[in-house]
Amino acid sequence: MANPSLTEYLAQSQRGLYQSVFGPEFMQKQTYFTADTATGIFNTTYGRKVWQSLNNQTRFFNAIPRTVWGNTAGWRVRTDRGSGRSRPVTETGSLPTVDISNIETVSSLPRIIGTTFGASVKSVFSAQLEGGVGDVLALENENAQLDHVKEINEELLAGSAYLTSAGATTTFTVPASMAKNFKVGDAVGQYDVSATGHDRQSGSVVSAVNTSTGVITVASGTTFADGDIAYIYSRGGMTSIDDIVMQDGAAVGNQTSRVRAYDLSINDRAAGNWNAGASVSYNGGTGRDLTLTLLDTAIQKIRENGGEPKLILLGHDQYFNLERLLSSNQRYMGQEEYQVGVGSERTFPGTRTGLVLATYQGIPILPDADTPKSVATNDAVLGSNVYVLDTDYLEIAVAQPTQYVENRDYFAANALVVRGLLYTMGELRCKNMFVQSKIADLNA
Repeated sequence: MANPSLTEYLAQSQRGLYQSVFGPEFMQKQTYFTADTATGIFNTTYGRKVWQSLNNQTRFFNAIPRTVWGNTAGWRVRTDRGSGRSRPVTETGSLPTVDISNIETVSSLPRIIGTTFGASVKSVFSAQLEGGVGDVLALENENAQLDHVKEINEELLAGSAYLTSAGATTTFTVPASMAKNFKVGDAVGQYDVSATGHDRQSGSVVSAVNTSTGVITVASGTTFADGDIAYIYSRGGMTSIDDIVMQDGAAVGNQTSRVRAYDLSINDRAAGNWNAGASVSYNGGTGRDLTLTLLDTAIQKIRENGGEPKLILLGHDQYFNLERLLSSNQRYMGQEEYQVGVGSERTFPGTRTGLVLATYQGIPILPDADTPKSVATNDAVLGSNVYVLDTDYLEIAVAQPTQYVENRDYFAANALVVRGLLYTMGELRCKNMFVQSKIADLNA
């Protein structure tokens, strides 16, 4: 017999190398051959199928228009018409008093959001073997992209002020599920319930967030205690819609907060200054049921301020509450299923009788799982807030679209690893804060 070629020899020598003598299910369901247990990339994989058990929906991010940043570092907000500048004038009467509008300057610069991932050289090789997940770098890149957009969505929907249940010089504690509303780099202010005063020191910047215990660590400065209010003074990441739809001296947990958006620091956002939100409805930290009156009032206030509501944003709990409210008013004269587009998102399928909601008074309803919730005075987490928004004045301004950077410099990393980075530079802009509205302190 003729000698085999090199190709034939290699094919014969590797026969069985990628076949399991224990049957097809062994490598697929076990984790004995994990090459990099630290990353857990092989943990309980099922062949090459990796099940995603996380909520990666980003409805609010998809619903808001995106624009190029442009050559601007801010804009102006007209907050006052001037007094006495307009009135009837008789034939020989004097002219109205000359006055000017009150113009506030809003400074807004882009924020950077980064997402990293990596894999060891050994795991990159081993992932190609039987029972692995295939191209581990491609898999992690795909997951990182989902995580990156999810982080942006969570920042856009981060809550602004919460009651603390404990505190110290460098920490304060909020309900664990609310801790995600604080991000590393955020500067927080405090309402001291014992001194009935506000305090914000330059060192009160969040350095760590524990989403399991609810403990937020700040660098130094303000001493928190049970019953104090911790609120956002400036964001390390993107400004959230809750920062924007906020009153001066807003009531939180039956106390007050001075949440800032952008650089709006007139008298440190004390009560009585110009209101940076159209209509914010609280209930002193006591839960209440969502009613059509509350929703109608939010819509009315926006229209009174010259806007037109384009979107109702709420959590899934309030979505079903609103559906139950409208169910008793249905008149069944045939059903026609339809959906409404909001940005690149669409509402849930609805019927014109309101059996499954799609709109209310012609305004699209969009539920998002990341919608922030309120907290009661006893530290109990209440239901999600409801936001009624005029999206004509909202935009996500993008200074730099999402960039991908990959690094294979083993000497710089001092390890045999491949690292990847996704980063985006942008900010949520609101050109008219008076035509946005919020309903808080709602039961789930």
